[in-house]
Amino acid sequence: MWDPASYLRFGGERARPFFDLVARIGAERPRAVADLGCGPGNLTAVLAERWPGARVRGLDSSAEMIGQARVGSYPVDFEVGDLRDWTPEADLDVVVSNAALQWVPGHEALLPRWVAALPPGAWLAVQVPGNFDAPSHLALRALSVEAGLGDFVRDAPVLDPAGYADLLAGAGCAVDAWETTYLHRLPVVPGAEHPVLTWMEGTALRPVRAALDHERWEVFRDTLGKRLAKVYPVRGTVVSFPFRRIFVVARTQGD
Repeated sequence: MWDPASYLRFGGERARPFFDLVARIGAERPRAVADLGCGPGNLTAVLAERWPGARVRGLDSSAEMIGQARVGSYPVDFEVGDLRDWTPEADLDVVVSNAALQWVPGHEALLPRWVAALPPGAWLAVQVPGNFDAPSHLALRALSVEAGLGDFVRDAPVLDPAGYADLLAGAGCAVDAWETTYLHRLPVVPGAEHPVLTWMEGTALRPVRAALDHERWEVFRDTLGKRLAKVYPVRGTVVSFPFRRIFVVARTQGD
């Protein structure tokens, strides 16, 4: 289960890659825009502001996230749905997926399928995390094994920039792919949990939390927090948290 409030604790930091991604989309007057994995909808609203003449739709598998999105009264049609079952509409000129496809096993097969269904000159923009070998995930993976969860945390479930570029170029698109490592300086709040643990609770720790009962979860969480404190030390009043992101923007042939 997704918790919108937990996810939005670092809303500014999580939004930066979205703005860097959509800045590379050259569409001027799209007829329709889709945000796949729209979460709480705050960034989908940015798409509606940029293209006020477009019909904007947000899709997410989490009923909790869509419920939060609908509270915002954004000029967007929000729906609960599985990205694996989604098919582009005939007039869809822009597709955005920001930090969502890493949760969809086999998403590499979806991208060429979506491209084939998009109209000529349409844009597909994707961002996924590329931090699966970071100290945070290595600590999470090791502790999951120790806790008897097996290989619960997947190795990198995404391609590198060249992999996405090759995939979409092979589907006939013009492609721009790159990566960026953001250095987030997370504030340390006296008496609060380590900020990297708080960050992970909004995303990577969700499956672990769902797999453990309350007592085992509290032990797991406490142990992970101590390990994170060693690899992400406090310096002054902040913790430096490098976070690699992978981007690809593709345009279909024609127009």
